[in-house]
Formats: sequence, structure tokens, C-alpha cells
Amino acid sequence: MTDMQALGKRAKHAAQHLIRATTAQKNRALESVAAALERQSHAILTANCVDLDAARAKGMSEALMDRLSLQTRLPAIIRDLRTVITLPDPVGTTFDERLLPNGLKVHRRRTPLGVIGVIYESRPNVTVDVVALALKSSNAALLRGGSETIHTNRALIAAIRDGLTADGALPADAVLFVDSTDRHLIAEMLKLHQYIDIIIPRGGASLHQFCRENSTIPVITGGIGICHIFVDESADLDAALPVIHNAKTQRPSVCNALDTLLVHQAIAESFLPRVVNHLADSGVTFRAEPRAQAILDSVSHHGKVHPADADDFDTEWMSLVLGLKVVDSLDEAIDHIAAHSLNHSDSILTRDMSHAQRFINEVDSSAVFVNASTRFNDGGALGLGAEVAVSTQKLHARGPMALEELTTYKWVIIGENHIRS
Repeated sequence: MTDMQALGKRAKHAAQHLIRATTAQKNRALESVAAALERQSHAILTANCVDLDAARAKGMSEALMDRLSLQTRLPAIIRDLRTVITLPDPVGTTFDERLLPNGLKVHRRRTPLGVIGVIYESRPNVTVDVVALALKSSNAALLRGGSETIHTNRALIAAIRDGLTADGALPADAVLFVDSTDRHLIAEMLKLHQYIDIIIPRGGASLHQFCRENSTIPVITGGIGICHIFVDESADLDAALPVIHNAKTQRPSVCNALDTLLVHQAIAESFLPRVVNHLADSGVTFRAEPRAQAILDSVSHHGKVHPADADDFDTEWMSLVLGLKVVDSLDEAIDHIAAHSLNHSDSILTRDMSHAQRFINEVDSSAVFVNASTRFNDGGALGLGAEVAVSTQKLHARGPMALEELTTYKWVIIGENHIRS
């Protein structure tokens, strides 16, 4: 039986030791973890094959199978971990320094959150990403992966803890794993407010809702996106095609992949057929609202275009499906995004910088793009090394959550025997 109270106590105790760790100690421990992952890569990939075979037998979708597989990704995951080693340590940095008129010296100092609880599904790379960022920011991590990744996560955690033990600078209990597929343990974990400082769920909408409704611990949600690109009438259409192709096809199963393409009516008749022809060869199919459908009915699209259903523009596809909609103006594009976006990643393709500025100002997403693919809303792609999640909330952190986002701060006031009159 898994004792969640005991795990919470161990994580809290480890967090108290981590606050004392120097940057050099943390970096050395992370290098030891990276080396352990390399030494045990065969065991990790073998365990991953067990999970993949079980998922295939259960009829898991290709999108989720893609998220589950480490077969070609493990070396890159280890490289990302080593990238975190090279990044500045946020813990202990000071900012907002000031000298008050009464002589008090005041500043704010970055400190770790404490214990980070992460509940996640399908993506075992999250295990390594969380560990790298948590340890570098002096946080302990209590992890609960999905049942579909249980064998992979066991192998990863074994390697990670071996690396920590071999180095000895950080406590092995800085990384703890709920080694059970019992879903009731999630509910128990969400009540460990005396031990866990923040909960980060990474999975589907039902997991996020369950955590928000049942947790006594602050929850940061993200990782679900209905992502848009708006092609403005002034856009460079030749340049727009590869951006759209990248956003949709480069890795369609992830949260920053394109779901809906909005096209200005002034260019729709000429541009929409080009989009369909350009993406269809990569296996993309389309869901078109009536105006887009009417344009595409006049050209051959080999059965790739289908009428959009009522809820298609509220769907995160996670596959090679793309919604198409014609809009009359930038205003209509912004209104559509406001109505259907999950505040993750939205982009405008334009040569009109006044339109670009309006899009930046008015689209309320964690990342907005001008003339760039939505796929860049990612910790690694934005130079952060990795991420714990992409937060779509507004409080504490927004967008990719990396080292700085895993810290809080304290006020430090230094006086000379000051008293308040």
C-alpha cells in the first residue's frame, strides 16, 4: 500500500535540505542524474516498449502513442537536462533593491516554492523535465504519472535516484514517485497541503477539472490548447504556408500545435486551396465552416475537406486535423479567438505592424506570435532549457514554467536597530 502521508513528509524533509544546496552541488547532482540515465538507457527503453505494447493492445490513439514513446527521444531529453545545468540558478538572486528614507535597506530575494506535486499522463519525458527544473530551483518533486507510463516511469525514477545517490550532494528523497496506478491516490495527494506547496496537472481537461475541484493545494493548470493562426490580408502568403505546415504537422499531438486556421476574406479564395494542397500531402484533413467549404468545393481536394460540426472549433485535435474559417476582419479573428481559445498559443501572419500590435494587445493567451509558428511556446524553444508545464493561468506564472517560475520571493529588510514610530 502506498502511504501518501509518508511520501509527503519525506518530500517536505528533503525540501528543507535542498534550500541549503549550492549551485555547484545542484549542477553536479544533475550531471550525475544525466549520466545515470545514459547508463540505464537500455532498461528505460525496454520498459517504454512494455508500455507501448500495452497501449497498442488497448487501442490507444496514434497521438497518445506519440506522447508515450521515448524510443527516439531519450538522448534529446538528456541533452535538455544538461542544458538546465548551464542555466543561471534563480535561487538567492535579489531584485527591487531600495534604500528607504528612514535608512532601511529593502530587497526581494528569490526562494524555492518547496515541494512541487506533478500529476501527469502519457508523457514520460515530463519525469525528467520536472526533476531537472525542480532540483536546479531547490524544490523537491512528488510525481504521479499515468498508468499507461508506469513501467517507463519506474525505470526513469530508478535511474534518477541512482544518480542522486551516487553523487550524494542532494537527498535522494528530493525526487519521489507514487509507484501505484490506484487513482484514489490522486485524491489523497491533492489533500497533502501540509507537505505539498503547489500542484501542477499535465493531462486532459478532466484531470485539470478534477484537480481544481478537489485540491486543498494551489493548482496551476495548462498544457491544453486550442491554438489559432490568423492569416491577415497583408500576409506574405508564400512565407505563410511553411509556418502553417510547421504549426500543424511538426508534432501534431502536442498542446502548441495548430488547431484552427483563420483566413481573411480578401485572400481566402486564392489562399485556402493552396493551404489544402500544401498540407494534404502530409496527411492533414480539414474541417471547414460554410464560407471556407464553399471556396474549397470549387477545387479538387480529394475528399480531404469536410464540413465543420458545431463543436469543431472548440476541439483540441492532437492529430492531423485542421479547422478552417473565413473571417471578414482582424476584429472578427480576435473575437473568434476570444470565444474559442484556451489561452495557450495564438499567432498572426501579417505585414501590417499596426495589426500585429492590436493582436498582441488584445489576444489574451499565454503566448502570442507574430509571423511565427505556435510550436515555439515551449520551454526548450524559448531558451529555458525545459518546462514543468505551459501555464494558461494568470496568477504566479504564465507560459512555459521553468526555473524562475518555480520560485517565489521573500522580502528582506535590513536595518540598524530600527523601530517604527
